[in-house]
Amino acid sequence: MSDAVLHSAADQLGEDALRETIRHRVEAAGTSFYWAMRLLPRDRRHGMYAIYAFCREVDDIADGVGPVEHKLAALAGWREEVKALYDGRPRHLVARALSGPVRSYELRRGDFLAILAGMEMDARGDIRAPDLATLDLYCARVASAVGHLSVHIFGDSSDAAHAVAESLGRALQLTNILRDLAEDAARHRLYLPREILDRHGIRGVEPSAVLRHPALPAACRDVARIAEGHFRDAARAMEQCSRRAMRPAAVMAALYHATLSALQRSEWRDPTERVGVSTALKLWLVLRHGLL
Repeated sequence: MSDAVLHSAADQLGEDALRETIRHRVEAAGTSFYWAMRLLPRDRRHGMYAIYAFCREVDDIADGVGPVEHKLAALAGWREEVKALYDGRPRHLVARALSGPVRSYELRRGDFLAILAGMEMDARGDIRAPDLATLDLYCARVASAVGHLSVHIFGDSSDAAHAVAESLGRALQLTNILRDLAEDAARHRLYLPREILDRHGIRGVEPSAVLRHPALPAACRDVARIAEGHFRDAARAMEQCSRRAMRPAAVMAALYHATLSALQRSEWRDPTERVGVSTALKLWLVLRHGLL
């Protein structure tokens, strides 16, 4: 949908219709985050839908097939939209949906800008075997920053909740990287860190060649250990948070940790095989961590 059409639609939609439009977008995406979002009260749930819709908008730009300069221009347009949002004059449909949550839950402008900076890292070129510091910065921008916005929506903006966002965001993003090796390689991207690849004698940066290397499972196990450390740090910080408020974070941690465990059991023997969590296990984890 073009920006002009979105702006026109945003101008014509009332608040309830706007929320429903965003909700349908989230449901259509089939995201596992939807399981956690459903635990929230209505207003907070719609706030999370709006954040997710924003992330999808900018992620689709970064993952698009157009020229780099077009992607960067579109992301720069979103920087202007964030400014307009905080100036009280959002125009884009998704920015309009964010307007209420920004006011109600004191969402921080810097977190939106950090997400955009992460998308710009993807848009500027194919990321291939970044060093550990660059990978950590990338995870902080595209995942932890989303967590910082989310904990405000959940209802706990304490230092401990933001510590959860820092660690859990990194854990989730590293799990995504380990799960999506083949999908990322198809986009000419390789997020496994250079230091770990070197440690196991994997010298190249061509994604498809790295995925065929016999030492790939060992490299992935090392990245998984880093993710496990972040999951542990998030769990410790969550003990200091409001249990009720942070139920969605607990559910996401459980779902993603189950995915990481499944990946470790698979030992990355076939990186093209999609490893996931069964619906039955998802339901059990939602019940255990979200409702009980």
